[in-house]
Amino acid sequence: MSNEIITEVDEKAKAARDAASVLATAGSRKDAALEAIVAELEARAEDIFAANARDVAAAREKGLPENMIDRLTITRKRLDAMKQGVAEVRALPDPVGKVIDGWQRPNGLRITKVRVPIGVIGIIFESRPNVTVDAAALTIKSGNATVLRGGSESINSNIALTKALQAGLAKAGLPPAAVSLIETTDREAARRMMTLNGVIDCLIPRGGASLIQTVVKTATIPVIETGTGNCHVYVDRAADPSKAAAIVVNAKTQRTSVCNAAEGLLVHKDAAASLLPVIGEQLREKGVEIRADKATRALLPWALEATEQDWYTEYNALIMSVAVVDSVAQAIAHINKYGTHHSDAIITEDYAAAEKFVAGVDSAAVYVNASTRFTDGFEFGLGAEIGISNQKMHARGPMGLEELTTYKFIVRGDGQVRE
Repeated sequence: MSNEIITEVDEKAKAARDAASVLATAGSRKDAALEAIVAELEARAEDIFAANARDVAAAREKGLPENMIDRLTITRKRLDAMKQGVAEVRALPDPVGKVIDGWQRPNGLRITKVRVPIGVIGIIFESRPNVTVDAAALTIKSGNATVLRGGSESINSNIALTKALQAGLAKAGLPPAAVSLIETTDREAARRMMTLNGVIDCLIPRGGASLIQTVVKTATIPVIETGTGNCHVYVDRAADPSKAAAIVVNAKTQRTSVCNAAEGLLVHKDAAASLLPVIGEQLREKGVEIRADKATRALLPWALEATEQDWYTEYNALIMSVAVVDSVAQAIAHINKYGTHHSDAIITEDYAAAEKFVAGVDSAAVYVNASTRFTDGFEFGLGAEIGISNQKMHARGPMGLEELTTYKFIVRGDGQVRE
């Protein structure tokens, strides 16, 4: 690892550490900073679009797939969505200082459990520039400093966005170092971040399975693991046909490159003959390639044969694995075995089947008669999200402001000593 990489990462992380102490007690200045950031994003829009155009052109020259280019592109609509996300986070209640619990001991000690910022949060992510703005808004509002390391494909976009973020912080009298971007695109910079114990308090990786596992296996500091999304829709024997078709097509095709898009479809054997041809044809019209088991291929002869690996795969593309199952229990077992515990749905009018599915599927978000595409901070009313966690620690599902805080105990006494 070169000295230049070590110097950049270490200096920015240490500056973030100093900034975190200011953010922790910034109060209403955090909202002022977020308001200023919205204005700066608009004022610098042309610079942001120009920087993004350079990234997109370079990505096309490298031959990156269209789903990756889609994630990379900043349109006017997406920039407006970033601004709206910042504004929505600003409007949310400040979690810092919130009393979680409180009680008094027999000896008179009064104890309160209070939310406080984590400190410095490192975020390592792939080439989705909106993450830069989402992460900054949430960390600022929750009183944390952040060190960002995005994918090399979005470096120009991220630099332009970070300038807007830092300008907004400065206008509110807060240290610009509260949001820092590692500008070197060498992967060793990310590895350096993963071992800065005592400087960075935790890491959040956002991206594909390879990135996430690299961070989990390499980091010597705590990691909040955001999950890959091998999500499923199960169409039960008691499904409403119109709901089933609409939900499956939306979950698969509304946007294929995101972690909450459905990758697997399971259909009860009693509904397969009537529903699979209809759903299959609608998926086919949308350009979806079906990889299926024998029972499905008997009803959809144009479908390809699925391999064992297909059941495990997050495609992020117009591909879907499809299987016929004998029961709700078999659907649950399939999802828990092959899925990634992210978002899974049942389509049914049978209350008992729905409750069995909800109780049995071990995922961060479980749906009844709705598309998996709603697993999202905005859609859940949390504002922008830092990521979607499918682990089982303190943060699970869309991670909003409260998931970016920890707590401390405040103990008030009147001279008590322990005997």
